[in-house]
Amino acid sequence: MPQLEIRDLHCSYGAEPVLRGVSLAIERGEIVSLIGPSGSGKSTLLRALIGLNAPSSGEVLLDGQRIDYRDRASLRSLRERLSIVFQQYNLFQNMTVLRNVMIAPVSIQKRPRGEVETSAMALLEKVGMAAKRDAYPDELSGGQQQRVAIARALALQPQILLLDEVTSALDPERVKEVLDTIRALARDGITMLIVSHEMAFVREVSNRVVMMDQGKVIEIGEPQQIFTAPRESRTRDFVGKILKH
Repeated sequence: MPQLEIRDLHCSYGAEPVLRGVSLAIERGEIVSLIGPSGSGKSTLLRALIGLNAPSSGEVLLDGQRIDYRDRASLRSLRERLSIVFQQYNLFQNMTVLRNVMIAPVSIQKRPRGEVETSAMALLEKVGMAAKRDAYPDELSGGQQQRVAIARALALQPQILLLDEVTSALDPERVKEVLDTIRALARDGITMLIVSHEMAFVREVSNRVVMMDQGKVIEIGEPQQIFTAPRESRTRDFVGKILKH
């Protein structure tokens, strides 16, 4: 049974359809990357999965259980098992790094503060930010803030981590430190669904790559196949243009 299964998912912004029947199954511990041109629906898919843009039709199943996006209890249960990191860090500017990582587990999950602090420090160590525990976000670089945002998402102990273009707002010299953090997470075996324009990274870290265009899945395959021998003409066109730059 797939850990996460998406069946014929549709989603719209107002009257404008954005996802047009997306189906995808992700196994436990798998790293799946979404690629495709801007406006193809990649980020919308992540937002739909976490319930920020409710699907208009279709099904999402987590460990075989259907998610009811209209039901608060179902949505709350979903968000205890999925966490998302956006391209903007969205850290609380009036809180230290440690407090940013601790706030959700303490306030939302009602976990004991001492336990959460121990876990938060371990996560900050994992992402290379333990020395900055008492710093405030405006004292950090963009790459450092993004690593804190990843630690904050992991503090909720999710089963699946969604990463939405987490390097796109960074200066080029800061991209590597964030990608190195994600590589370390990949070695830990957490399931990840990644939207990224860093094609070399996608090719290296992914178990499978999903090509999207115009709100649809065009092709799914292993990185080697997608980047060297894509079956679909639209994939060949996109990959060919990307790899030239």
